[in-house]
Amino acid sequence: MARVVVGLSGGVDSSVAALLLKEQGHEVIGIFMKNWHDESVTISNECPWLEDSNDALLIAQKLEIPFQTIDLSEEYHKRIVQYMFSEYERGRTPNPDILCNREIKFDVFLNAAKKLKADFVATGHYCQKSEFIDESGKTIYQLKSGADKGKDQSYFLCQLSQEQLKMALFPIGNLQKSEVRKIAAEADLITAEKKDSQGLCFIGKVKLPDFLQQQLKPKTGNVIEISRDFNSSPKSDSVEDLCADYHLNEIDGKKVGEHKGAHYYTIGQRKGLGIGGFELPIFILGTDTVKNEIYVGQGDDHPALWRKGLFIQKSDIHWVREDLALGNGENLKLKGRIRYRQDLFELTIFKEEKGLYIVFNAPQRGVTPGQFAAFYLENELIGSGVIG
Repeated sequence: MARVVVGLSGGVDSSVAALLLKEQGHEVIGIFMKNWHDESVTISNECPWLEDSNDALLIAQKLEIPFQTIDLSEEYHKRIVQYMFSEYERGRTPNPDILCNREIKFDVFLNAAKKLKADFVATGHYCQKSEFIDESGKTIYQLKSGADKGKDQSYFLCQLSQEQLKMALFPIGNLQKSEVRKIAAEADLITAEKKDSQGLCFIGKVKLPDFLQQQLKPKTGNVIEISRDFNSSPKSDSVEDLCADYHLNEIDGKKVGEHKGAHYYTIGQRKGLGIGGFELPIFILGTDTVKNEIYVGQGDDHPALWRKGLFIQKSDIHWVREDLALGNGENLKLKGRIRYRQDLFELTIFKEEKGLYIVFNAPQRGVTPGQFAAFYLENELIGSGVIG
């Protein structure tokens, strides 16, 4: 049997992951990652990590496994928090959960586990891993969707490498969430009925604008309405034009209000502007942090809210399955998603010298720069990239 370090978060999923591994006969070590205690940045009056840490300790005691807490807050602040501030300042919307997995759980934490002579690191993610040996005798690791389609978290792991997957275990990936809670209840684990965590990865209950205002100060700017007559048709059928940005900052619109800072808002957002009097609900169509302008439109069916494709810069392309990486001039029909819990949709990826063009079979809503697009071959996530 193997020595497995489990990231005990204080939630039901990681609790059951540790339980199952112990039942399988593995030597299990529980570790709680403390990733935030910077009092210079006020996050919340509550302190969720303390409660989570205590719950993780109680689970370890219940399972009779060694337990320790490690402080990764310095690396978390450097790799995640500063990146988030930088991206929002540029008018982009990063995904901290994906970054947490790539930079913290499966890098800093993984290295800490290696020092404990761990064979594997396990988490409570709803995804699955498999492997096969290719014709050259090399082992290829596969990241697959979780059995619970409503909880599938493969998207959050879209930036993992083969080396990271090699040491990863996902003990609950073949289970439904209801089964996980049932197992926890039958084992009398205190986390059996605990609600799933909400908010920023590892930080907890906090509204994003409140978090951003710690470093990105309010700055009054104009809210510009883009007409529903907006022409969203591409200039041509080339992949470049199908994936081109709409450049809303070059369109003559109508000022309909003011905002407190373009960097606080994201594409597709409906609430938070505090302006009304429109026939239809208004949605944010785009932002410009240089001009400090926000572009809005009426109705969820506004043409500027929907895109026919997107572009990923060459430096931002990541292949989980490096053996399936496309060469310049090649294309491949796949499925994908551009946000968590979104149903997979059909698309075609085109690899060119500049980067990767992703053309959707049907227009998609709220394509947001800074977020991640992930693409799948059947139920296997084979690659991803940051939306440009």
